[in-house]
Amino acid sequence: MTQGGKLIIFSAPSGSGKTTIVKYLLDQPELNLAFSVSATSRPRRGKEKHGINYYFMSISEFKRHIKEDDFLEWEEVYRDNFYGTLKSEVERLWAEGKNVIFDIDVVGGLRIKKKFPEQTLAVFVKPPSVDELKIRLKKRSTESEDKINMRVAKASVELATAPQFDRIIKNYDLDTALKEAHELVAEYVGAKIPDAKEE
Repeated sequence: MTQGGKLIIFSAPSGSGKTTIVKYLLDQPELNLAFSVSATSRPRRGKEKHGINYYFMSISEFKRHIKEDDFLEWEEVYRDNFYGTLKSEVERLWAEGKNVIFDIDVVGGLRIKKKFPEQTLAVFVKPPSVDELKIRLKKRSTESEDKINMRVAKASVELATAPQFDRIIKNYDLDTALKEAHELVAEYVGAKIPDAKEE
């Protein structure tokens, strides 16, 4: 792969608020960010759109891409639920002159960091507690109790990887976490945050 702009990774257990933080950062024009859309073999949820939320693939299609070495990283997160980052996706965004931001699971995030150590900022978003995580996942009402329990069990393992990331943002209060993430990414990409007065 050709080297391009900066890579910014946000990883966290499900329900930690990383997606909210990433969406907020994408709305800050001075950061020049573009979102890396992941590929997945899981079914669509709700109003999800192909090419916007994920590249939805069948399991056989996903496995073909693995075989052809099309992924920067991939993982079977749950049985027959594959997720991955297509090399072509990152190259497309780099070609547009963008810094690429990822909303990605812990294992995938660390794999990308390992491949591009010089140009990656890896951020771990930490929830207040595993109990709080369970409450947030239940509020979403998108998954069964079994699926929620699986995610909660996985969260404990994921929390143990936090020290391997460059920075940890504690999402105890969303406004504080957003501000911290904004300042951190702005500093990393060399952008100046506009003054509130100028807006």
